[in-house]
Amino acid sequence: MSGARDLAALLARFPKTRPPLPPKLAAIYTRQYLENRGGETPAASAAQRLERWLHRQVAADVKDAASPTATLELGAGTLNQLAYEPAGAAYDIVEPFEELYRNSPLLGAVRAAYADIAEVPSGRTYDRITSVAALEHICDLPLVLARAARRLAPGGSLRAAIPSEGGFLWGLGWRATTGLEFRLRHGLDYGRLMAHEHVNDAREVETLVSALFEEVEVRSFGLGRQLSLYRFLAARGPRLQVAADWEARFAAPPARQGVGGSTAA
Repeated sequence: MSGARDLAALLARFPKTRPPLPPKLAAIYTRQYLENRGGETPAASAAQRLERWLHRQVAADVKDAASPTATLELGAGTLNQLAYEPAGAAYDIVEPFEELYRNSPLLGAVRAAYADIAEVPSGRTYDRITSVAALEHICDLPLVLARAARRLAPGGSLRAAIPSEGGFLWGLGWRATTGLEFRLRHGLDYGRLMAHEHVNDAREVETLVSALFEEVEVRSFGLGRQLSLYRFLAARGPRLQVAADWEARFAAPPARQGVGGSTAA
């Protein structure tokens, strides 16, 4: 019963409200994001090398695939996952921040781009729904996960890689690298930016995915959950009644924010 109570308490936190950015941070937000995703600073470049683990975990199931699969990526950002995916497969994305991918040379590999998962045609299903460093950013995560579960083809899987937000090593890591560099460059607190971006911690994401799917495999980049930088979840067997219940409970009016882009540390 305690597990059911814990899940009920977690669901009651949604939809979450993103903490506002102070004006000085808001003024450099887009530039900082693009620098981060482009690996344009020493700390961002080092983070991107570590983040290869995230991309490889997500793409491991199609590395030697004999036939193409249909994929939907949630929070596709600058399309950096596409470099790890096989060419020629049907690949759709959900990303509300069009500026991130508009000029990407990889855009030609995208079949369809949506600003919100609700825009995906109801009859379209996917063998894989993937996400790299994005689920921690989504204020209405139960709704997005429910809609993803209902768009999986029979036998399909959700494959999501996230930072170990809330864990000791993750917190120490970004404060000693990206956070320190950011303060030296801008004189501003990177923690305020992280609080604005990472509205969900890794435990919350894993709890929701485990409630929504029958089978969930979890891997950590490190020693267990607390002493890790990243976490990977592979989920199969969506509980479609749970998904329907969550979608009915959290169904959004048009103004609600959809899947956000990622700002990994």
